[in-house]
Amino acid sequence: MSHPRIAVLASGRGSNLQAILDAIASGALRARLAGVFSDRPQAAALHRVPAALRWSAKPASFESRDAYEQALGDAIAASGADWIVCAGYMRILGDALIQRFAGRMLNIHPSLLPRHRGLGTHAAALAAGDAEHGCSVHFVIPELDAGTVIAQARLAIAPGETPERLAQRVLALEHLLLPATLKLAVSGRLAERGGTALVDGQPMFTPLTLDSTNGLAPLPRPIP
Repeated sequence: MSHPRIAVLASGRGSNLQAILDAIASGALRARLAGVFSDRPQAAALHRVPAALRWSAKPASFESRDAYEQALGDAIAASGADWIVCAGYMRILGDALIQRFAGRMLNIHPSLLPRHRGLGTHAAALAAGDAEHGCSVHFVIPELDAGTVIAQARLAIAPGETPERLAQRVLALEHLLLPATLKLAVSGRLAERGGTALVDGQPMFTPLTLDSTNGLAPLPRPIP
């Protein structure tokens, strides 16, 4: 039986894509890459995979946003992807595209959602005086960074932390959290129904959290 297929949307260097590729290569993630899709034809992420697995187009070359997203959605569908992952994809997706792949589209975001949606999360965490920061994998819905959170990884904010240093530390966690969450997805253990994430058919009332020794486990306490 062939492994489930993962499509990755990326706009930049593709370090989270590389984490997925490494997990597949090592056998830790039993999946196949369906393709890499980008709104930036020069994105470095595209060059991490063979040309046959690349799709890119400038949105400005289409007559409308809807036309661009129709083409993008058609390309994803043609790839046979079972799961779609936004990994550093810097465009806000339209409702029609999200609904087309509802319950199968994930995003990794550099904050402990629901805190600090959107951009500038590291500076925002420092400005808010947060004691902890981290990253989240969530289902994509039309509202920005508001889908059900599946799993998180966290770290303590050190005295004298800078946004740049915090970004580096969180990115290292992203490279662990995303493959771990995808492992749940491609094994058939993860689903979404009515705005609730299900693991092994059971509703999750708090996100899973990444533990360095035990993988993903229930979060011991809610985010303040």
